[in-house]
Amino acid sequence: MNYTTHTENFIKDLYTRMGILSPLQLDFQSIAMQLGIQLFYWPDKSQALFLNEHAYIFLNEELTNQQQWQDFCHELAHVLLHNGHQGRMSSLFREYQENKANNFMYHACIPSFMLDEPEHCDASNLTVQYVQQLFNVEYDFAVKRMNQYISNKQLF
Repeated sequence: MNYTTHTENFIKDLYTRMGILSPLQLDFQSIAMQLGIQLFYWPDKSQALFLNEHAYIFLNEELTNQQQWQDFCHELAHVLLHNGHQGRMSSLFREYQENKANNFMYHACIPSFMLDEPEHCDASNLTVQYVQQLFNVEYDFAVKRMNQYISNKQLF
């Protein structure tokens, strides 16, 4: 039996509806455009906001492409899963939203369904460096995500 989490299923459904089926198709500008999210670059911390029911993601322009991809997925979680102004929330609820966005980020940057597909990822070559390059993420990010992935596979 292959167990998947709600987050994994959500991301697989989202990407599949957009026609994103392989790691080479993971492009945050394209994803933002398909979802109708305005994307901006600025010198401040990356963040998402809503104005008149429209979503905006602001990415720090000084980050590497890998860091922007990771930040984009974190902010995408806020756009897709959260609402409300974090400045007006209790610190515990804000922390809950940030933890949820971080979990989403790891799965959106390196989707389990792509790791599961032999045509995308050669299991014999599934090293951290391979995953880092294939999914355009930082080394430490790839390490953490691979640990999550392997741990989940060992549980079920």
